[in-house]
Amino acid sequence: MKAIWKDAVIAQSDDLVVVEGNQYFPESSLNREYVTFSNHKTSCPWKGQASYYSLIVDGELNTDAAWYYADPKPEAEMIKGRVAFWKGVKIEA
Repeated sequence: MKAIWKDAVIAQSDDLVVVEGNQYFPESSLNREYVTFSNHKTSCPWKGQASYYSLIVDGELNTDAAWYYADPKPEAEMIKGRVAFWKGVKIEA
């Protein structure tokens, strides 16, 4: 599976975990060339605090387009070390 934005492969792996319809890729599968820091955070009642990455492809910024749980609550342990996408990032086989 691939996470694609602006024809760039942001992440690629066959080891995905699906939670609430979101496909979580291993963080090690990220193409760091396209990933940049974001200080945005949100909170989920059962997963814990989410942190975000922004994406940059061909000079275009997609703010907070990827999220991860660095220290998820015990019920969400299966997504620790994993990243999910939104904001126009397509998941394709």
